[in-house]
Amino acid sequence: MSLPDDPINPTEPPRPPQDETTTTQRVRRRRATRRSSIPTDAEGQAALIASLARRAYPSWELFVFSLVCGAILGLGFLLDSPAVLLLGVLVAPLMTPWVGFLLAILTGSIRFLFETVMALLISIVLVFLGGLLTGFAARALPPMTHDNVFIHSQLWIASLVVLFIGAITLVVSFARSEDKPFLPSVIVAYAFYLPITAGGFGLGSGMQDIWFRSALVFVTHFMLASILGLATLFLLRLRPSFGGVVFSGATFALFAAILLFLMGSGSPSKNEAATQFTPTNQIVTPPSPTSDLLLTSTADSTPSQTPTRAPTARTPSPVPVTLDVTLPPTDTPTITLTIQPTPVYGRIAANEGGGANLRDAPGGTYLMTLLNGTIVETYSEFEELNGITWVKVYATINGQQIEGWLLESVVTYATPAPNFEASATPTFTVTP
Repeated sequence: MSLPDDPINPTEPPRPPQDETTTTQRVRRRRATRRSSIPTDAEGQAALIASLARRAYPSWELFVFSLVCGAILGLGFLLDSPAVLLLGVLVAPLMTPWVGFLLAILTGSIRFLFETVMALLISIVLVFLGGLLTGFAARALPPMTHDNVFIHSQLWIASLVVLFIGAITLVVSFARSEDKPFLPSVIVAYAFYLPITAGGFGLGSGMQDIWFRSALVFVTHFMLASILGLATLFLLRLRPSFGGVVFSGATFALFAAILLFLMGSGSPSKNEAATQFTPTNQIVTPPSPTSDLLLTSTADSTPSQTPTRAPTARTPSPVPVTLDVTLPPTDTPTITLTIQPTPVYGRIAANEGGGANLRDAPGGTYLMTLLNGTIVETYSEFEELNGITWVKVYATINGQQIEGWLLESVVTYATPAPNFEASATPTFTVTP
């Protein structure tokens, strides 16, 4: 008996034809299955909310991971390293207690609200301490430009958009799935913990107004995320009782009012305005210095013969001058001409970040940050500390003259002379 040479292919049974009605019914069944995860009856919603509350109840993991997260974030700000900051956000605790805070507002449970608020407050304090301790450590290190501290102590449109997506995704995924929403939790932790750690670092290192601005950024992020989370719970049709709806509505209105107040009212202080001042990138040709002429005359006869001339502005001669004038013996005037040394103008041009830190002395206390492009003037006052050259500069910001010391490497000078010195001070002397 011989086998056939051709391969034997099994025949498939014919598939029944699928009409458009069958496809539509399948889509409807899938939608009904997805919607069935959120029950509509009162008993089902009560059971679901109780299950979500048990999952969102804070545990010891929240405090341990908050402590580790704060230490790593503080180290990231100390080293000014975005990679270390990313590592600190990745080890942040799951933000499920924040979802529990929203559930407590929705249900009107005062006890559960108190427990979640206290847990979140302790977590925030632990993260803040991590930044505060590393800020104190920064005082003992050489001066550095901590750009990430300034970045995360300000509001950014991109950060608000990312927080918008993360808050909604965290609430939806937590309510619809038993899995831990790790990625949305990282986004929310990024918006909550980074400003808090930056504020602690700024307070510990002596950066003026950084902690206050960081606190405002955190409050804005928290209020915005809470408003979005409450709205998402309502869209998921979680309406347990009339009292809970009223309480959540009042909280929603309060959060919205605070958010509008923070984002739309109030003016920055002088220090904030000086820090946020953005000068032009062009170097303006400095005007010629003026001299202050003080003329006094004393008489031997009576005090009424003492004339006083108001100060007038004169353009000094570049060459020192000595003037001898012979006057009547009754008057002995003395003319003293004091000319300020010619300043050298420069511009802030830091290689890293958006500016340079101004200090009260070489390596001293932080005063403020001068942004790149700020015009400063100096009078050849240099000082070397630990192998680093510092230069004393004067800057006029918002009509106020501010003086301090900068790293000499962050200043580019407008004068073409590489080794400049202050000009000589000519003195006019009148001898009777």
